[in-house]
Amino acid sequence: MANTSARMLRLLSLLQTHRYWPGSELADRLEVSPRTLRRDVDRLRELGYPVDASRGVAGGYQLQAGAAMPPLLLDDEEAVAIAVGLRSAAAGAVAGFEETSVRALAKVIQLLPPRLRRRIDALQAVTAPGVFGGGPVLDAVTLTTIAMACRGEERLRFDYAPRDGEAMRRHVEPHRLVSLGRRWYLVAWDLDRGDWRSFRVDRLSGPSLTGARFRPRELPGGDPVAWLRSRLATIPSRYEVSVLIEAPEETVRSFIGHWGAVTPVTASSCRLTMSVDDLGWPIMVLGVLSAPFVIESPAELRDRARQAGETLIRGTSAS
Repeated sequence: MANTSARMLRLLSLLQTHRYWPGSELADRLEVSPRTLRRDVDRLRELGYPVDASRGVAGGYQLQAGAAMPPLLLDDEEAVAIAVGLRSAAAGAVAGFEETSVRALAKVIQLLPPRLRRRIDALQAVTAPGVFGGGPVLDAVTLTTIAMACRGEERLRFDYAPRDGEAMRRHVEPHRLVSLGRRWYLVAWDLDRGDWRSFRVDRLSGPSLTGARFRPRELPGGDPVAWLRSRLATIPSRYEVSVLIEAPEETVRSFIGHWGAVTPVTASSCRLTMSVDDLGWPIMVLGVLSAPFVIESPAELRDRARQAGETLIRGTSAS
């Protein structure tokens, strides 16, 4: 009995890993006969898990969204609360949990019945997240679609607008979603170019699952975060920011996190350096820090800071 229970948990875990499993491959993974596999699937159905089966030589199994959540897991209100909370965490509401939140959200969304998805979408449409981050706002559906493609090892198509140029249709084998700085990136094997590529998710639109599974390739170095960092290091940013701030290094570092480099100058001052494409982010950082500072470079940042200061002064002096 213990072996059967452990095998069923393993089966459920595998069904949540891919959108579709060929029956022979699933039986091989579990090291059971097709007949035993069918019995275990029937047991999962009896527990409320909606498992679809297709017959024939290429037949297999797929875990679908059902009319209700599986029992002993979540009720409707809990499911909605968790999905909304995961969306906020994926947007950066809780630092360090973005990637985990997207993976968990993909699993939850995959099993939600349509009526609960509509409730979540309606709630999301009339609420605004109070996330401090300064990064682009992303569609949670886009993130979860990409996450499901990565997890299910399924080829993905989407439109992509590069930094310079018109949007183009791309066809990729998705490897991993990576949250770096204030942005999301998709690391994938580009089928048209025959090489590894990174894609900013905020420049990506219309992602669609193709239904075509693939065998994952080995990413050079094996670490998607390290690979992405090395690739981004070769792309020049529009602005190299350097600011001398009259505040202790620890204070500035705890605030800026990994979005900039902080080096001590004296016990009570430090130098902040950032590589950015938009000067709005360093302007916001300097404003929120509320510490005296001297902008060393670039000149455009001094102009933007002066304009922002004049705008704030005019606002406070208005009658």
